[in-house]
Amino acid sequence: MSSILVAENISKKFGEHTALSNVSINIPKNSIYGLLGPNGAGKTTLIRIINQITYPDQGQVLFDGEPLAPKHIATIGYLPEERGLYKSMKVGEQALYLAQLKGLSKAEAKKRLLYWFERLEIGDWWNKKIQELSKGMAQKIQFIVTVLHEPKLLIFDEPFSGFDPINANKIKDEILELTNQGTSIIFSTHRMESVEELCEYIALIHKSEKILDGKLKDIKREFKNNVYKIGLQISADAQEVLQKLQVDYRLSDSFYDSSDQQLSFSVKLEDSDTTTLLRNLNGVGNLYHFEETIPSANDIFIQAIKSKGHE
Repeated sequence: MSSILVAENISKKFGEHTALSNVSINIPKNSIYGLLGPNGAGKTTLIRIINQITYPDQGQVLFDGEPLAPKHIATIGYLPEERGLYKSMKVGEQALYLAQLKGLSKAEAKKRLLYWFERLEIGDWWNKKIQELSKGMAQKIQFIVTVLHEPKLLIFDEPFSGFDPINANKIKDEILELTNQGTSIIFSTHRMESVEELCEYIALIHKSEKILDGKLKDIKREFKNNVYKIGLQISADAQEVLQKLQVDYRLSDSFYDSSDQQLSFSVKLEDSDTTTLLRNLNGVGNLYHFEETIPSANDIFIQAIKSKGHE
């Protein structure tokens, strides 16, 4: 697996405050990598180091196999949480200016801008001023400016802020398409549902330390707690069935629908296996639902912090 960016043992202090403590991450090429953590965890400091806005006290960053250097700035696109558009400038004029700062000629910049304006259905915004746009409309312009120079690495910090659900989904589709075309993405957000939808890899930083990283599907497997959701069609009394099963298992979240005699509940497995559980369930009713509970990204976020004693 080749990497677009490797940060090795990064530490950074601001006075007496430790922003990052020996943090390492490895971002595979052509992936969406979720950089997660509460406010003040150190995510923004790490992003600033990658963008060469600030520099680490120790450690190194490799970009596409080379030590990170000023020349790499042109191959990185950064959409910060705090947007930086000039409100009194016209949209087209400002977009052209920012595109040329990224190394595009005026002609090439205009060609690409017209493509993106049409793609995002904002062709009539060219002569509007930023101050005339809503937050979501301005966010579209910021997104276009960020991706216009076709960087190898994109860094999105809360990219859906200000968008309604329809436009948020449109930008999600564009992010996925950029990945399909070979772009690597660092995705920083507090919205765990977006992590579930987009990220193949994640790292969790809290109080300046990395406490978790890896493939999201592998991390979900590690955090499984052997809880199964059960649905039974029964003919006996619901409480009688639950009491019988409670002897061997820890049950929770029970609900009985008397209209169709369907009993639903959760089972926490300790020592027994699923084969024994299935046999016991079929002994007291007709099984119509059996599903292992997989923790969500939000569940993992909370559990990981608690397990490290960082509450």
